[in-house]
Amino acid sequence: MIHLYRVPSWIQSLWRTIVWRGERYIARSGATKPCVYLTFDDGPIPEVTPAILAILRSYNVKATFFQVGENIHKYPQVAQQVQEEGHQVGNHTYNHLQGLKSTIRDYLANTACFPNQESLIEHRTSKLFRPPHGWAKPSQLRALRQQGYRIVLWDVITYDYERQRTAEEIVRTVRRYVRPGSIILFHDSLKSAHCTPEALPQVIEYLLSQGYAFCTL
Repeated sequence: MIHLYRVPSWIQSLWRTIVWRGERYIARSGATKPCVYLTFDDGPIPEVTPAILAILRSYNVKATFFQVGENIHKYPQVAQQVQEEGHQVGNHTYNHLQGLKSTIRDYLANTACFPNQESLIEHRTSKLFRPPHGWAKPSQLRALRQQGYRIVLWDVITYDYERQRTAEEIVRTVRRYVRPGSIILFHDSLKSAHCTPEALPQVIEYLLSQGYAFCTL
């Protein structure tokens, strides 16, 4: 299987309305540092998300979680913990709906079911959106932008959801492909439970050693 660990610049240039990378540099502690953005998809779930939060907390790192609305309703305490610990949240549809297999009406309705402040928990209203699997029809993305959403994909993907993926491979991927402004895609899902919690501390320590500042979208 061919893996595309970093989205080529020519593809990013074709879809300029999509956020592929964040701000490249930020001023912190009297110095200019390169930025990196850790993102986690498909949670929150009690089996993985709290472990990810504990690692982030131990390094005082903030991240962005693109959450599935159905999981928020199932596990409101875990979702609330993400919010209370100061992380950013984004909409990942209500039940991980695939845009290419859905009508625009169904897709927008599913996205609209994502919990907001009037829902089950006091969940921040988010205008960040990441389409499941990274795919959606142009008409769907256009309609979401008209509703005020920022469509966010990624610059570097770790493939941590693959059964054979190891923590060592994830660390090597980040070391090779990260650059200022990179949005790095991880998952806080059962599929990534075998490697992401093990890899994440090593990834963070490497990025810190390279002078990166951790930012949210």
